[in-house]
Amino acid sequence: MNIERSIAVDRSLINGKIDEYLDTHWDDIVADIDTLVRIPSVEELDKAEEGAPYGPGPRAALNAALDMASSMGFEVHDDQGHIGYADLPGQTQGQIGIIGHMDVVPAGPGWTFEPYQVTRKDGYLIGRGVIDDKGPSVVALHAMKFWKDLQDEGVAEQFPYTVRFLFGANEETGMADVAYYRQRHDDPLFLFTPDAEFPVCYGEKGLYDGFITVPMSESGRIVEFDGGVASNAVPGQAHAVVRAEASALPAAEGIAVAPAGEGLVRIDASGKSAHASTPEAGISAIGLIVDYLLANDVCDAAERTFLEFEQRLIAHTDGSGLGVACEDEHFGPLTAVGGTIRTEDNCFVQSVDIRFPTAITAAEITAKIRAAAEAAGCTYRTGREEEPFLMDPQSPVIQALLSAYNDATGEHAEAFTMGGGTYARHFSNAASFGPEKAWVKVPEWVGAMHGPDEGVGEDLMREAFRIYALTLGELMELEY
Repeated sequence: MNIERSIAVDRSLINGKIDEYLDTHWDDIVADIDTLVRIPSVEELDKAEEGAPYGPGPRAALNAALDMASSMGFEVHDDQGHIGYADLPGQTQGQIGIIGHMDVVPAGPGWTFEPYQVTRKDGYLIGRGVIDDKGPSVVALHAMKFWKDLQDEGVAEQFPYTVRFLFGANEETGMADVAYYRQRHDDPLFLFTPDAEFPVCYGEKGLYDGFITVPMSESGRIVEFDGGVASNAVPGQAHAVVRAEASALPAAEGIAVAPAGEGLVRIDASGKSAHASTPEAGISAIGLIVDYLLANDVCDAAERTFLEFEQRLIAHTDGSGLGVACEDEHFGPLTAVGGTIRTEDNCFVQSVDIRFPTAITAAEITAKIRAAAEAAGCTYRTGREEEPFLMDPQSPVIQALLSAYNDATGEHAEAFTMGGGTYARHFSNAASFGPEKAWVKVPEWVGAMHGPDEGVGEDLMREAFRIYALTLGELMELEY
């Protein structure tokens, strides 16, 4: 097959066609993002049913995504609500895959914009999912449509490989959607997910989480302690209710104190949310309350032991407070986050999220945290345990993605590894690929993914469209 002629159409012509598509369809792209953002697609397993295994929200978002792809002229299929896909048929059955997710984390508190609609302000899009991952998915889907339009117009021939866009519905809470899919379908020859940072990520740290539980002290002063929205994020908001007098408690940065009934005080903390893979960018609201309670002796002896353990967990994002700090040449240092705390069944339950390099194993992490937890009077149970994922950064597919990125941006960037966990790690030949640029500064009112006022620049998303369009052409020129 004449790949050079069918795919590597004159680059200046392709660039001109990309500009034309963006000029014509950008408002349509934003409207499509808004369609998905308006659906609160948060997992609700208590409302799951046949065809909606993760609840009504993810099911509704999956429906909307499939309808969107169908309206673009793609062949669509629904895998019982676990996942869906849209195909652009190629000359062979071999597939190049793209996968995005339609589920989101809860909105949580602290928003100044409406979370479930897209707000356009000063060149930014605000809304839950605009960057994680509804916005990037829509942009990548339109890049796929861009090539379909060229083929329909006769500007480009049919691709040598089929392009399959997978719409996940369970990325944020377990990725059971991908497990379901891989039991029933072959892996694509190569797949990328627009759910990370540019330029291209060739490896992801090991993913680990667990839960520390301690009984509430009968003579204690802490009546309630709740904070955080997701276990895989630095908590931006938290509160505690304690036995005390509000007038006896001093002011502190990030802390608000108010009476909460006879002999009770509510303490609210405002920190800064950040993804668990980059905890140094956040300020833990749970940590602010822990520090405040310890500093003002608002605890009995048993509570102090627990709070001091909490402090070791939260204050040391490299895991040194738990004895698990380490690093390697590919991934750098381990990271540790205490993302949520809940008051449940007369206990406090603290989550732990760890992203680990190849220098330690999940079993070693479990042993060290359990020992530290038991020494503080707590029990410990593990959750997710996934080993690190690593691709060869010099492989043709990674270099193809990098080439498309550098061609589109004029940069000379290199591939990298990260602490986030994406769909890529669950496929045999995959990478995570934008569209975030962590080094680009945004206004203070633009929030990060998983936090309030989640936002993304329209210029960044337009650039991402160009990159993804060029990427599909690059990947079609390879032999697999």
